[in-house]
Amino acid sequence: MSVQRVNPPELARPRGFSHAVVATGTTVFLAGQTALDADGRIVGGTVVEQFERALSNLLGALRAAGGTPDRLVSLTVYATDLAGYRAHAREIGEVWRRLAGTDYPAMAAIGVSRLWDAEALVEVQGFAVV
Repeated sequence: MSVQRVNPPELARPRGFSHAVVATGTTVFLAGQTALDADGRIVGGTVVEQFERALSNLLGALRAAGGTPDRLVSLTVYATDLAGYRAHAREIGEVWRRLAGTDYPAMAAIGVSRLWDAEALVEVQGFAVV
């Protein structure tokens, strides 16, 4: 298995993502995760708190599938307030580095009107190669 992050110099310098990721191995499809606790309740009142829980949930599923954060190759973030998410990018980046390290997958952030649970502010979904 291998993972290579590709960031061509002719593209803008990526901050908190990679432009492309080339990987070989077994693909793990990670379901969208929100800030649900073990009892199925949304926890955290801010987008940063909810992002931390959602990412922790996603990484827990990845670990259960035999992977580690550096094996994430793609991540999509769905946010009910994209401007609010972006306003907290520095704090969200700190959460990412603490939980997942400094390897970044190819990423996209998409604004949505709501998520499955009305209290959810953010959801993360990804792919990994292990």
